Amino acid sequence: MTTTLFGLPPVPAIPVEGETAAYPIGRIFCVGRNYAAHAAEMGGEVDREAPWYFTKTPANAVLSGAVLPYPPGTSNHHHEMELALAIGAPVFRAGREQAMAAIYAYGCALDMTRRDLQQVAKDNRRPWSLAKDLEGGAVLAPMKRAADFGAVTNQRIHLEVNGETRQDATLAEMVWTVDEIVSHLSHYYHLRPGDVILTGTPAGVGPVRPGDVITGGIDGLAPVRLSLTDPE
Repeated sequence: MTTTLFGLPPVPAIPVEGETAAYPIGRIFCVGRNYAAHAAEMGGEVDREAPWYFTKTPANAVLSGAVLPYPPGTSNHHHEMELALAIGAPVFRAGREQAMAAIYAYGCALDMTRRDLQQVAKDNRRPWSLAKDLEGGAVLAPMKRAADFGAVTNQRIHLEVNGETRQDATLAEMVWTVDEIVSHLSHYYHLRPGDVILTGTPAGVGPVRPGDVITGGIDGLAPVRLSLTDPE
């Protein structure tokens, strides 16, 4: 066995209701502009020809309940509440039925975003990595197996900051359904267990500050929580 020069911080594994073992994170894909109202509040439109994606580094993910410092390099840090899905079987070039069968579990997630850096990237046609792939930029709650959650229909999705509601919508407002997302993405990647997909955020995103407590929920799933402290 090859030895390494140093160890790496462990990537978190997501608890799953009813399971004694946790779900290890291999890759994190995120769907952009999957709610028309959110696209409009960001000054854009939904691409209705196909979904599109950005990624987050698994080592930058944290579990619900994390307490993190306000991130460096931004003065406009935003919350985005999302439904996450976890892949449970290999899937490649799949149709919608096969894609649906490959979904193992669902959970609540936060896609935290340095919005000012995202705008700079947009203005200069640069990648979004500094804006989206920040340390603690994906916050993941315990998941529920897809068979126990049932169909993704019109479940309420919401987010609060210090108890005040900021985002309030339903999963029925997603432009691309979960099976369409998995099917489409599987034509570009060999999706496999360990792949987590964040499916986009509804309208109502906004800034958070040191001292804020961010909570979010989706009907039928365990809630997600993040607390922010002073910057380092």
